[in-house]
Amino acid sequence: MTAAPGRWPTAVAGRWAAARALHPRVVDLAVALLVQVAVTLPFVVPRDPRLPEADWAAYGLTTLTVLPLVWRRRAPVAVLLASLGTSALYELALDGPGQPLPYTGLVIVYTIADLSPPRRRLGVLLVLPVVVAGSVWLNTRSVRELTFSLFVFGTAYAFGRLADTRRRANRVEAEQAAARERARIAREMHDILSHAVSLMVVQAEAGPVAVRTAPERAEAAFDAISETGRDAMAQLRRMLGVLREADDAPRSPQPGAADLPGLLERVRGTGLDVAYEVTGTARPLPPALAATVYRVVQEALTNTVRHAAARAATVELAYGEDHVRMSVTDDGRGPRGAGGGGHGLIGVRERAAAHGGGVEYGPGPGGRGFRIAVTLPLGGEAR
Repeated sequence: MTAAPGRWPTAVAGRWAAARALHPRVVDLAVALLVQVAVTLPFVVPRDPRLPEADWAAYGLTTLTVLPLVWRRRAPVAVLLASLGTSALYELALDGPGQPLPYTGLVIVYTIADLSPPRRRLGVLLVLPVVVAGSVWLNTRSVRELTFSLFVFGTAYAFGRLADTRRRANRVEAEQAAARERARIAREMHDILSHAVSLMVVQAEAGPVAVRTAPERAEAAFDAISETGRDAMAQLRRMLGVLREADDAPRSPQPGAADLPGLLERVRGTGLDVAYEVTGTARPLPPALAATVYRVVQEALTNTVRHAAARAATVELAYGEDHVRMSVTDDGRGPRGAGGGGHGLIGVRERAAAHGGGVEYGPGPGGRGFRIAVTLPLGGEAR
């Protein structure tokens, strides 16, 4: 049964990745077997009747030339020397079939260029032309063969260096991806814990006063504390669950723009009067963008509760043709009380930059209070 035309490259890539994931000794054994098959072909194809027939001694010596490839990673220079010795013995003592390419030597040169330290690579690179020239002199003494041999060995060395460079680049890319993921997780943890703890502290501080003056308000404050704590625990469990899951496991969705009313209701429990306005044509946003909208509003309100000493705030969510814009404005102490030097606004800027957006913040209308506005461009799917 034939694979679908659009799927066979994926299947080949998957098999190649699985092969590379095998134990290195298994890969080396497979390479040695493949080279053995290649050097066996001249012994099984018909030869010119004027040439002597190949004997088992020649074939056995050829096999001894290939066998050291199993240890090519552990001792590549020793394997190279063993291969040169057996090859020279083959040329001087036996009259066996010639090989179209020096397969064993090419594999060893590639391995040294790929895996060996710089000084060893440089030494092999300097000695290699001399060894190749000596081998050609023992064989045909042809300038054409010398040029071709230098070319194929130089190509093997170049491919080895490219493989090493690619592996280093992949390692750096993986480290950078891990650093970005750690930064993302740190931002999520900061947003969740900072918001929840700030609301709980405000409610707890107001609790003793409310117990003496308005018991019903104290009961509402304690309910708000427990609800905020449960919500924070649920979000933390969701995030930790994502960290524990496999890459192909289903992941719980992050909060988005649709969850803003619940967030604002919890903030109102602290005594802050929060108004919410939506303008433009609301539409579903991509999950990552929707989560950023939620976290930006959450962080802005957290700063308001913690630093601004405000009594009212307004949250505006505006949908444009090619962007979504959210702003939070309060009537508090203004920029000096907004915590502008902390990690909150840094996290907001990083989230906006991740989507190609921008952040504006400063005094509110008429110079009173504080206002932060974030504009995020919409992709084609969201538009």
